[in-house]
Amino acid sequence: MKSGAAPATVSTHVLDTGLGRPAAGVRVSLAARTGADEPWQALGGSATDADGRCRDLPGPPAGATHVRLVLDTGAYLAGREGAEGAFFPEVAVAFAVEPGEHYHVPLLLSPFGYSVYRGS
Repeated sequence: MKSGAAPATVSTHVLDTGLGRPAAGVRVSLAARTGADEPWQALGGSATDADGRCRDLPGPPAGATHVRLVLDTGAYLAGREGAEGAFFPEVAVAFAVEPGEHYHVPLLLSPFGYSVYRGS
């Protein structure tokens, strides 16, 4: 950890590529760990707003080296008009973090696929 650096921060944005609009109401949970062999510590969660953004996720604790977002895509997709069920009932994304950095991790979602990347 960089001496004196603030902890990392995390946000996400979910876009429903099948409908071409933001995915509102997707539940998101956040966990962190302090090393690759350490257990995950649940930190809390939130849900995406009308714009598909989750801006109020808890921050990882000082010393965190990895963060995991778990998005409840099954519940969201089940509530979609013309829903046939979700092939991926949840999306778990784990990534390495450094102190003082902001990590924006967008999810592009459709009923039978998804993509994630580090945004800005």
